[in-house]
Amino acid sequence: MRLGVIGYGLRVSSIFPALQSEELGYSIAAIADPKRDELKTRLGEEARHTQFFDNADEMLDSCELDGIIIGTRCDLHTDMALKVLRRHLPLYLEKPVATTYEDLSRLKAGYEASRSEVVVSFPLRNTPLVRLAKEIIDSGKIGTVEHVQAVNNVPYGGVYYHSWYRDERITGGLFLQKATHDFDYINYLIGLKPIAVCAMKSKRVFTGTKPAGLKCSNCEENRTCEESALKPHNRHGDDYCSFAEDTGNEDSGGALLRYETGMHVNYSQNFFARRGAARRGARLLGYKGTLEFDWYTNELKVYMHHEARVETHAIDVSAMDGHGGGDGILVNNFLQAVRGKERSRTTLGDGLLSALLCLKANESAETNTFQNVEWP
Repeated sequence: MRLGVIGYGLRVSSIFPALQSEELGYSIAAIADPKRDELKTRLGEEARHTQFFDNADEMLDSCELDGIIIGTRCDLHTDMALKVLRRHLPLYLEKPVATTYEDLSRLKAGYEASRSEVVVSFPLRNTPLVRLAKEIIDSGKIGTVEHVQAVNNVPYGGVYYHSWYRDERITGGLFLQKATHDFDYINYLIGLKPIAVCAMKSKRVFTGTKPAGLKCSNCEENRTCEESALKPHNRHGDDYCSFAEDTGNEDSGGALLRYETGMHVNYSQNFFARRGAARRGARLLGYKGTLEFDWYTNELKVYMHHEARVETHAIDVSAMDGHGGGDGILVNNFLQAVRGKERSRTTLGDGLLSALLCLKANESAETNTFQNVEWP
């Protein structure tokens, strides 16, 4: 299979680590990236069979390709996806699929007019933890899920203030960066339609009066600041000051999601938790029992409400790849979709709904209103 890449960034290079994979049966035959000369030098002999282009149109018009992978920065996802959808090629699309209501509407229309099979980069719903949770929930063991408490305490949150992720014009904000994953796996687990969102966000930590554009390397406090990029655990590619007046991004947020049955989800995300405070997972409560899981412990527990029994499932992740084993499953699903042997497990419809929820959450937080989940 000859694959083309639009935007060969860190994410794409980590989940498709080999430009040629005889084992998986694909080659990265073409890459479109404005840094093409830099990429050719960096990839060297590994890229001897790969063609490089300055832009996506040139690549798509010049090459016979079996599938396309989009890994550009977030604000370009929609425009690049529409180019591929018009050609009806299988597509692997990074999240968030859109960062504005306008892009969301354009992408929805393009998807409905296309024959492309689209795999959206939602690894969490593909992880062994969520697949086991889905199996238990669908068995009826805990009863119908009537309440969800979900949390994401991000221990590497500095990346959203040091690097280009601090620019909300590119990212669309942190609901679209992080909650898009969590909203997707929650939707998958409970299998209900969300109808309303109420959200809040706060910026209380990563704010300050340091001059705009200041970098840690030029700051007199770079040896004492806990967020200094000179410290190995804070190195995220760039070293912009986390306490400057141009930092961008809230540092915590929360959302209430109401679903069609009347049940609701309580979701919280935080970007200044560190070390052992890290947590990502959920509690799903039914009348018969409560199920909870956490990707940082790789454990799932079921607490039975009406008998003295707790079940504990430990997931062995020693041989798994990124996102708790979800990345490898995503890539394989895309490759099988290119071959015509599988349908997408994380469709563009899923991606559109998750992005809509995130945009509504952001609007709710900024306007202090409840937002109905309706297509703009």
